[in-house]
Amino acid sequence: MRNVLTLLLCLALSACASSALVTGTPRAPIDPSQVRVYFQAPPGGFEEIALLESNSGAFTYGEQNKMNSVVAKLRKEAAKLGANGVLFRGTADGYGGGGMSVGAGGGRVGGSSFSGGGVGINISPRQKYARGIAIYVANPAAVDETPPPPAPASAPEPQPQR
Repeated sequence: MRNVLTLLLCLALSACASSALVTGTPRAPIDPSQVRVYFQAPPGGFEEIALLESNSGAFTYGEQNKMNSVVAKLRKEAAKLGANGVLFRGTADGYGGGGMSVGAGGGRVGGSSFSGGGVGINISPRQKYARGIAIYVANPAAVDETPPPPAPASAPEPQPQR
């Protein structure tokens, strides 16, 4: 029984794993709240530290919660490597999801017959997976992450009267 519980714990922990492939020079770890998420390359350049992947976890429900989970995990993994930014590279939905299956069987042994049946239900949601690049930006305060305002609409030209 103890081995089964240990195996289940290992499986549960591996379902929420993040990974990093170090491609640059890591720095001293920082707090994840100091890691900015960029959706396009910051102006002025950056230094690549690692390629990151994460997933939302097997029991995360709701699209926004899944997205929050993967972004938080990317930030946490980047912070461990001393990166002050994550260049977000996209998400993908996992396969699977909820389902139900039904089974039945029967047989005869030594003059006695038997039968059985079962129903299995899977209620775990599909996971969301995300990719990013852990980066170090030399002067992150100079980078404005807000999108530019839309260009003002020009007033229509008045038509000459005839």
